[in-house]
Amino acid sequence: MPGNGIWRTKTVEQSILDTDEPDTRLRKNLGTWDLIVFGVSVVIGAGIFTLTAQVAGDTTGPAVSLAFVLAAIACALAALCYAEFASTVPVAGSAYTYSYATFGEFLAWIIGWDLILEFSIAASAVAKSWSSYLQQVMSGIGISLDTKLPLGPLQFDWGAMLLVAVLVAVLITGTKLSARVSMVITAIKVGVVLFIIIAGIAYIKPDNYTPFVPEGQSVSEGGPALHQSLLSLLLGGESSTFGIYGLLAGASVVFFAFIGFDVVATTAEETRDPQRDAPRGILGSVVITTVLYVGVSLVLTGMVRYTELATGPDGQSATLATAFEINGVNWAATLISVGALIGLITVVMVLLLGQTRVLFAMARDGLLPRGLAKTDPHRGTPVRVTVLVGAVVFVASGFFSFSSLAEMVNIGTLFAFVLVSVGVIVLRSKRPDLPRGFRAPLVPAVPILAVLACLWLMINLTAFTWIRFLVWMLAGVIIYVLYSRTHSVLGQRERADNLPD
Repeated sequence: MPGNGIWRTKTVEQSILDTDEPDTRLRKNLGTWDLIVFGVSVVIGAGIFTLTAQVAGDTTGPAVSLAFVLAAIACALAALCYAEFASTVPVAGSAYTYSYATFGEFLAWIIGWDLILEFSIAASAVAKSWSSYLQQVMSGIGISLDTKLPLGPLQFDWGAMLLVAVLVAVLITGTKLSARVSMVITAIKVGVVLFIIIAGIAYIKPDNYTPFVPEGQSVSEGGPALHQSLLSLLLGGESSTFGIYGLLAGASVVFFAFIGFDVVATTAEETRDPQRDAPRGILGSVVITTVLYVGVSLVLTGMVRYTELATGPDGQSATLATAFEINGVNWAATLISVGALIGLITVVMVLLLGQTRVLFAMARDGLLPRGLAKTDPHRGTPVRVTVLVGAVVFVASGFFSFSSLAEMVNIGTLFAFVLVSVGVIVLRSKRPDLPRGFRAPLVPAVPILAVLACLWLMINLTAFTWIRFLVWMLAGVIIYVLYSRTHSVLGQRERADNLPD
């Protein structure tokens, strides 16, 4: 076995061979269009319906469209690296599996632990957002429906829990059904997004774009120091509220909107022709969503003054519907709320799908209990791990309040992107003989640029986000030392090979 101890690597051939084990085999029934739908369905959701207005009002001003372009450049560079890996190592687990083949078991565990944070928090947060929209839509049609009920010191969010329960049942049924559900809902919300762009153009006032990058606030005006970006704290001076630091911080936050192609990579093992379909699905998702995001952000900040989108003293954040309400187009605001309600369904479903596939891969490798990797012989889906993930997200979305979730998801995702980008260079050097259905162009230049872009976005996240991220990573190291290191299937094979005859 290549390597030893915590740095032992799992060969690409062994990773692919493990996908044929009868008890842990996933069904291959997804095509290019299915993957693009998965990617677009998770991207067009909380980011476009909520995050765009919030970042414009609180962080960037009209320059939010430029923030999306900066985030998209980083994503496009990383997407090229993901596309090469997905076509070379078409195995569930995404960045976790790629890291196992290049950096060794310990870093693979760390990145898997990191992805658990990314997907589970994001799914829980978006489920709570869906619940809020449900209450808003019901109120709009005259029905008083409180989806959050007090339960001692906690709030019982039955709306979020109901959504998670239904979607877990759909995922257990099979990913092909999941793709079909996503396709219908994604078509609806893409239609709503196009409506926002077309209808909103008539209300654009050019003066609202000035100043395009508002003057930066001082640290005392921008809030507590730990809630400023790490970059602004290190360099001193302005806060990360408006100004150039605000633009950079905004790019780091809206990056949350582009995690869809990361989820696409986790489904490569269930793709009929991963060498062709996985790269198309990943790159197609990035291109489509970037065009829609830039279009919406330009229309939004042209319709209303960015100051009218600022988060209120009651903590209420603006949404896309806010811009239409300010312009007196209430029927359009209602339509957007309904579109958000529908659209967020697929966001939660695809995030749950991504989470289950990462845990499935880790369990199949023995870094988590192997029993979790059992698949249903009839449906070809990992029922046990799906139920486990569903239970965790079910409880979290129902009883816990979340803050700064987008940033926590972002730092985990960007860390994964850095390792994947470096991994392309490493695997090209170690295994130039591997068949690659897609080859990232200009290697090593493109992966290096991807690393630099992702690290740049990471240092523009808040210092508090970095502290929480490091605490989560420390917990992962402890679990690896106490359990995963000794239960690793690769480690057991290594020890068996070293036994005397």
